[in-house]
Amino acid sequence: MKRWLAFGLALAGMAPLHAATSDYDAAFEQTMARYRLPGLAVGVIDHGKVVYTRTAGELAAGSGHKIDRDTLFKIASNSKAMTAALLARLVDEGKLRWDDPVTKYLPAFRMADPWVTAHMQVRDLLVHHSGLGEGAGDLMLWPEPNRFTRGDIIAGLAYLKPKYEFRAGYAYDNLLYVVAGEVAAAAGGAPYDVLLRREVFEPLGLARCQVGAWKRDAVGNVAQPHDARATVIDADGENVPDIVSAAAGGVRCSLDDMLAWAKTWVAPDRGQTAWLSTVQREAVWAPQTPMPISARRRAWDRTQSYAYALGWRLADVDGQWTVSHTGTLSGMYSSLTLLPQCQAGFVVLINADAEDARSALSEALLKTFTDPGQGHTVEAYAKLIDEETKATAHTHGPDTSDRTPVTPGELATRTGQWRDAWFGDVSLCADGKRVRFASLKSPRLSGTVVRSHHRYMVAWDHGNTDAWLSWTEGAQPAMRLAKVDPKADFSDDFEDLEFHRRGACAP
Repeated sequence: MKRWLAFGLALAGMAPLHAATSDYDAAFEQTMARYRLPGLAVGVIDHGKVVYTRTAGELAAGSGHKIDRDTLFKIASNSKAMTAALLARLVDEGKLRWDDPVTKYLPAFRMADPWVTAHMQVRDLLVHHSGLGEGAGDLMLWPEPNRFTRGDIIAGLAYLKPKYEFRAGYAYDNLLYVVAGEVAAAAGGAPYDVLLRREVFEPLGLARCQVGAWKRDAVGNVAQPHDARATVIDADGENVPDIVSAAAGGVRCSLDDMLAWAKTWVAPDRGQTAWLSTVQREAVWAPQTPMPISARRRAWDRTQSYAYALGWRLADVDGQWTVSHTGTLSGMYSSLTLLPQCQAGFVVLINADAEDARSALSEALLKTFTDPGQGHTVEAYAKLIDEETKATAHTHGPDTSDRTPVTPGELATRTGQWRDAWFGDVSLCADGKRVRFASLKSPRLSGTVVRSHHRYMVAWDHGNTDAWLSWTEGAQPAMRLAKVDPKADFSDDFEDLEFHRRGACAP
């Protein structure tokens, strides 16, 4: 990494900028026009300087309140790098070590395997090789709001069954970042949100970034999430609560904040250099877990090496090294990509469900650095994405439009109170002429039981991924859920649930 930074400094002194403002404008305008986004904010750093910023759209569609460089967006999983940086600061301060056992700070921490419990180190919490399946336990985080606590998450880990051996492969998870936040709190002697503000936001001048509980109107200028039709969903109330998932994906920042965060890594000033030692900068960006390389990444970027570090993804793109991450939450998408060799990078913030828009725009911006002047446009990538979508359209589950509500009599032997070891209690009970599924700790995970294709299904009230509902017989009958669309988001980890009946429905 030292060699790359030195090379970047040399480039900064003699090489021209990688793209003109008109190239960035074209990418921005094509994205807004094609995807009709409610809001978009983009910033570009080249040779250590912010060379481009542009914003468009509204905080909430139709509100008349414009997005600007100070608008707060949910950065989602881009929060993970901040959690890793917080831990790195504590390592610099001698308050913890990367190879400390997690149980040193959280004695109640348990994984399903006692050996894994004893050998899980702080570093292991950040690199997605725990042995848990992809997104395991995410139903304790989303949908929000819910009543799960961080203590519930730590207790629930013992009941999540591993899908492969510890440190034997890559599977993205969020729960262990929540644990990492609690390790930081124990080592640092203050709650996670207090530490993140003190150790990261304040010394780096990330003046608008928010974490923990805060007041929407007092802070002001807050983008609201939208669905793919640009309709506001899950709007903030005046009191924004501290969310359980903060360390995994609960930070909000502005475009200017994210550009300052990016410069901290690719072109730090004297104060930023002093903020974190060279040893810890190298530790955070050291590859830890090899990641699978998708066909798209091979075709678009000629990537041959892909790995997860501490809160960052590392990859070669057209022969250049990149450090990046994305953020995805319902109604909010972000990306941050750094190119250390040329002290460059870019930020994309969108307040909508807009994965394709993020992918096309991020790729077009990336190519201005790795393959400039070759006509890589948002429109070109959008067409490639559309072709991929058409080719895989048949894999997105069966048509369930024939659904009809199930009567209580039809499920008379199945209704009752049920419990899963990590998710907790749910009810499957009559409600007039319907049967309703309702979770005690996740109130938004509720819905009506219907029949489709001669199978039972829960039709969720709040637009969650449709789920098949089934029962197994035997000495301990169980109730299970499974995604109707097997390609749906991994955070809808219904397949990990196994409910056992506890009693009858309340009269």
